[in-house]
Amino acid sequence: MKILVINPGSSSTKVALFEDRDRISQENLSHPAEELDRYETLMDQRELRERAIMDFLATNRVSLDQLDAIAARGGILPPLESGTYLANQAMEDFLLHHARVQHASNLAAVIGLDMARKASKPIPVYVTDPVSVDEMDPVARISGIKDLERKCLSHISNMRVVGIKVAEEELKRPFNETNMVIAHLGGGISVAPFERGRMFDVNNANDEGPFSVERSGELPVGDVVKVAYSGQYTKDQLKKTFVGKGGLVAYLGTNDLREAFKMAQEDPKALEVIEAMAYQIAQEIGAMCVALKGRVDCIVITGGMAHSDRFVQMIQSRVGRFARVFTVPGEMEMEALAYGALRVMTGQEAAKEFTFSAGGSN
Repeated sequence: MKILVINPGSSSTKVALFEDRDRISQENLSHPAEELDRYETLMDQRELRERAIMDFLATNRVSLDQLDAIAARGGILPPLESGTYLANQAMEDFLLHHARVQHASNLAAVIGLDMARKASKPIPVYVTDPVSVDEMDPVARISGIKDLERKCLSHISNMRVVGIKVAEEELKRPFNETNMVIAHLGGGISVAPFERGRMFDVNNANDEGPFSVERSGELPVGDVVKVAYSGQYTKDQLKKTFVGKGGLVAYLGTNDLREAFKMAQEDPKALEVIEAMAYQIAQEIGAMCVALKGRVDCIVITGGMAHSDRFVQMIQSRVGRFARVFTVPGEMEMEALAYGALRVMTGQEAAKEFTFSAGGSN
């Protein structure tokens, strides 16, 4: 099975070719700012990005008709169950006209469907575990203030594919027959309990949970109110302080954990900040073990910071008694998209149907 994976970012588009589970080629197609600035809206960039993807295929001597499927990153869709969806006209219409946030990921399925229409044979376009996946329990949504509901925003794509990998390779069981806590440690941090494959709770990586290399995580509410009304910040400045200039950046001036450890060789305060981040991550993992009522088959640590054995050990020393800890460093987002399509194509899963009406139901 030959699968093209499309994963647009703000200034580039990641593309890859897979044959079954084997990645045979991958490239990060850069789009210069001066080119993107010529377009009034995000969707106007479709033709530019599609040409770059077609050039990638040509370089790899692959035609559209040789593809068995296109796997596209999920855009800002309505709240959905996890799984793989067959992209259709309803999804295209939603991404073009109804998405509440204009994000580069909205382009993926739209471009994929346009390319599929140009082939001389039917080519399915699949979307797996978009960022809008929301399977939270009602009790997990209650925040403590009636008008504020906890939101489900996470690194679901990487977390779920890593969970499937650990379940199959380490536990020797299907993912949907296991309970595990998965912690994605990147620029933002997501920690979630997966009960028989369902993510029924998660910290909002922008607003909640541990601080990360550049995000503040949860903060003392009273002091946040004081800062917000101090007159020192505009609304946008304050939001940037929480997301972008928080965490390690706020304390150490870097969002690179490796650089922070170098600083810690001479500055005990730097080591204390790193240990505090590990401490908060361990606390969040412990909380999610409680959410699973202590029935935890394993804990999985993934994301960019999982490359640091020293940092992982700081976390593992606090949570290792709860369950076995497995580490899967880095991200598997491209694999997540390709494997999701492959599971449908090989009959392991059934593709889900996306429906939407302007009234808001889906």
